[in-house]
Amino acid sequence: MDPVVYDFGINPRGTFADVLSRDEALMPMGYYAMHMPQWLRMEQRTLSPMRRAELQRFGAACRTRPELGGMTRTLFDRLLPQIKRDTSRRGGATLAELLERFGFDRAQHEQIRTDLKSGRIGLAQNRLPANTTIEDVRADDVCDATDVQSLEAHRQRGIEALRAGEVGVVSLAAGAGSRWTQGAGVVKALNPFARFAGKHRTFMELHFAKSRRISRLHGGAIPHVVTTSYLTHEPIEEYLAAPGNNIAGGGVKAFLSPGRSVGLRMIPMARDLRFAWEEMPQQLLDEQAQKVRESLHAALIGWAQQAGEGSDYTDNLPMQCLHPVGHWFEVSNMLRNGLLAQLLRDYPRLKYLMLHNIDTLGADLDPAMVGLNMSLGACLTFEVITRHVHDRGGGLARVGGHVRLVEGLAMPREEAEFALSYYNTLTTWIDVQQLLNAFGLTREDLTNEAAVTAAIRKVSARIPTYITLKDVKKRWGHGQEDVFPVAQFEKLWGDMTWLPDVACKFVVVPRMRGQQLKDAAQLDGWLRDGSAAYIETLCDWQ
Repeated sequence: MDPVVYDFGINPRGTFADVLSRDEALMPMGYYAMHMPQWLRMEQRTLSPMRRAELQRFGAACRTRPELGGMTRTLFDRLLPQIKRDTSRRGGATLAELLERFGFDRAQHEQIRTDLKSGRIGLAQNRLPANTTIEDVRADDVCDATDVQSLEAHRQRGIEALRAGEVGVVSLAAGAGSRWTQGAGVVKALNPFARFAGKHRTFMELHFAKSRRISRLHGGAIPHVVTTSYLTHEPIEEYLAAPGNNIAGGGVKAFLSPGRSVGLRMIPMARDLRFAWEEMPQQLLDEQAQKVRESLHAALIGWAQQAGEGSDYTDNLPMQCLHPVGHWFEVSNMLRNGLLAQLLRDYPRLKYLMLHNIDTLGADLDPAMVGLNMSLGACLTFEVITRHVHDRGGGLARVGGHVRLVEGLAMPREEAEFALSYYNTLTTWIDVQQLLNAFGLTREDLTNEAAVTAAIRKVSARIPTYITLKDVKKRWGHGQEDVFPVAQFEKLWGDMTWLPDVACKFVVVPRMRGQQLKDAAQLDGWLRDGSAAYIETLCDWQ
């Protein structure tokens, strides 16, 4: 959003006072701009004699003193605020125009709204049933790739696949990096986060340097896809087009996969607000502060009921009404926007894609890992790492006897997560043909937009929908703002493991390959434990 700008001045006199009397006895103009709207809304008979006299003096001064000529307009702006149009980056586009541009799926939105209102989905329904049995995986549920000697047996097969042009990379870069900046929205992929080879490098630059090294060592052309969203596409596109930013090259070609999915926020359900505030753990405040918080919660529940629970949230700037819909859609977008069809035309021997988060810095096209994935023969092979105490957000578990990736939002009990040995890195080896089979598509269908959209909706309906609450700021008037909790949904890629007809395997990889940089506070430890030095050995900066 547009920032609030404060105009500061230097006071060379320190603290001083002037005695004002009669008609000159007025407070500073900022005082009246702040308090006058409140007084004008009150019944005159409820004002004290002193307050009425003050209003009379102020009114007389506005009529006679030229420097107060602008106060009438200021008071009208405070009493009748107007919402500014968001013209900063979107050319004043309306909400309807943005939804159309970013690929809003109205049919899916209405289905999610229906499920939300009926209680089939919601904050409480995010969790698996309380009687769900969640156990740690067994040794034979995973393949151990931490043993270097056993992994070497697959290296030659991987080298041959790389030389034949059978492997590509997909870097997920659609997020706004709010955890990285503690709330500020940035394009995390373009953040120069650490110094390598004498220069601070971005996340995206590092990943392309890894692909360039693999191409140089083993030959073969490597397509490197960067998935984007409405939040990140324009900055990443401008970055790649800027002079001197040729981060690909050396046998690696960059592709952008623009987002074709966006969500429209909704007014939350009162039951979800109560669940978030009453059933989730909350810090107990002192008596007066607790009363204030409970009063605020009651007011917000009243607002949700009055505004219409589950209705579209449109009473804000257009960009504040939209939300990203989760990284499950970053893969399906490649089907919908035509990029996968283009890759299969440009690289007819392409069979496998390594998908990874932009902050999973150690993941690369290690030929041994390529060969291991080929030998496993699964549709999706997920890399996991041994859990450390700060790894939060779910993990690998046996649920009802089946091996699944369980998201943190779905954990029926928070402590159940700490009993799991492995944490999901999200790095996934994808067999392209098997993925198309899972969506019920052929390579020829990829040019049929209607068929692709129908296939994505069908699979999406089988993936869990998580409802979350997001505090959204509504700014009005001059520096005045309100904060409202709104509902939004997301679907996550790891839940593909819950589909019984999708063959999934799980590989335990070394921590330096799979650990993620989610928070800038991790950088010191990441440098000290040798991770930065290890990752630099994977890169070709030339």
